[in-house]
Amino acid sequence: MRELLRGLTAALEEGREQIVCQVIETKGSTPQKAGALMVVDPDGGQLGTLGGGCVEAEVKQKAIGRIGAREAELQSFVLDHDYAWADGLVCGGKMVIVSEAMRGSEALAYFQAFRRLLEAGEGFTQAVIVDAARAGGTVGGRLLFGPTGELVACWPEDLRGSVPGITVPDLAERPKPTVKNGVAYLPTLPRIRLVIVGAGHVGQAVAALASQTDFDVWVIDDRRQYANAERLPSAQKIIVGPIDDVLPGLEITPHTFALIVTRGHGHDQEALYYLAPTSASYVGLIGSRRKIKMIFQSLEEMGISPEILSRVSAPVGLEIGSQTVSEIAVSIVAELIARRNLGPVSATVGSPLCASTSDRERL
Repeated sequence: MRELLRGLTAALEEGREQIVCQVIETKGSTPQKAGALMVVDPDGGQLGTLGGGCVEAEVKQKAIGRIGAREAELQSFVLDHDYAWADGLVCGGKMVIVSEAMRGSEALAYFQAFRRLLEAGEGFTQAVIVDAARAGGTVGGRLLFGPTGELVACWPEDLRGSVPGITVPDLAERPKPTVKNGVAYLPTLPRIRLVIVGAGHVGQAVAALASQTDFDVWVIDDRRQYANAERLPSAQKIIVGPIDDVLPGLEITPHTFALIVTRGHGHDQEALYYLAPTSASYVGLIGSRRKIKMIFQSLEEMGISPEILSRVSAPVGLEIGSQTVSEIAVSIVAELIARRNLGPVSATVGSPLCASTSDRERL
């Protein structure tokens, strides 16, 4: 999404018209969920995706035909056997997509604000008018609200103050996209900072994969030959120093996940001593059950309560039969994504989150 918005704002700055296509409502199983964006250039170029297949192709074709148009268009797709068999999109769900040509300074100001909020990572809500008779304004009109519900930008600008029924959801309650009173609410939750303690092979692999799945990655290690930009090019921040120097002063919030994958039990125990009592909403520890039991016993003797240790995820990673470093990283990042998207749920063998059983203790 960040790359898409960079491309969109750059095109608008150059005065090039762009057609913005966005999923605003879904029901059932669909290839993309509400909030997904695709930007189509008049020459046929494309940024982002609506899920591929016939739906995306049809939306793109119609979008190019809307060059110069002033009104937005709503399209509904039912992904049934008759419609999408050839493209493998027999999901059984429904998608509603709004497409609108964007141009000029007002559109640029709106998407620049959108980009700033996304890059800040504190969360925001898009409100898109889908039924003008119920909501007011015009179909495709957009309002952008910041993390505390303050109005940040409108498209078009004269929409400001003309839509009285807007009720912005509380991001702290992890709201889902919804349509209410003619307005589609598309919340973007605050981005999670993933603090990885340990820059070895597993830490490096997790950092790369977590960055691709929209975590802000920080890596901590006392070995500069491991903790450096060459090995960790996607990390937002790399901190080199001893655990007992770095972790006590590290900023930790409820929007922080912490993962401990150091090179030894002693370092793991030291990191967990500092991280377990923090406000981080997830603390994960790699290793065998025997090792984890020993570390927990030692920490209890040091004054860390069983209640605090009970919130630690250990051994970390979903059960997918991990064998290699890359597979271990996949299992860990899958658990991180599940915790971010679903909350503190327990994944079990046979659930949609698990491909197979695993031997996560082979580390």
